[in-house]
Amino acid sequence: MDHLKTEEADVGGWTAAQHVTALYQAHALSLARLALVMLGDASAAEDVVQDAFLGLYRRWDRLDHPTAAQAYLRTSVLNGCRTALSRRARYGVLSADTGAADRPSAGPALESAEATVVHDEEQQAVLAAIRRLPSRQREALVLRYYLDMTEDQTADAMRVSRGTVKSATSRAIAAVGRMLGAPVSSSNNRSGEGS
Repeated sequence: MDHLKTEEADVGGWTAAQHVTALYQAHALSLARLALVMLGDASAAEDVVQDAFLGLYRRWDRLDHPTAAQAYLRTSVLNGCRTALSRRARYGVLSADTGAADRPSAGPALESAEATVVHDEEQQAVLAAIRRLPSRQREALVLRYYLDMTEDQTADAMRVSRGTVKSATSRAIAAVGRMLGAPVSSSNNRSGEGS
């Protein structure tokens, strides 16, 4: 069952454990990255993703169809992130600095050490700005641009209207631009696309 995706396999006779295992192999990493961007804490992100897969396994028999599982997981991770952020705000818990976990790999060996440091610092500044956004704006921005979802897919995942996604994305881009001190033109965002 190594690297077997449920979309490509004859999964009719699979058990819930086999389905969830295949989904975990195919999607756990991208969901963990989504949670990391939302929460800024690697261990909290892992916990949210594990809880989502556990919830899916427990509710497998209630799914309309196995193809609904990926959407269930994405929504569950978003809801888990919302809960974690709400809990932090309520109890005044600050997110841990994940340090190297947020940073991309150094890149090609030919890149200078100075260029790598500048690139890492720029990415850290962008991630910090995204984490300061209100939750709806942060979710819309991450789903649209980090996961490259369409407006309709983002609206479904967030359980809001497409118009809400468009306005939240537009506001988020403008806010991140202000936080980074960069002028943001309306032509830089994709919120007007009909995808």
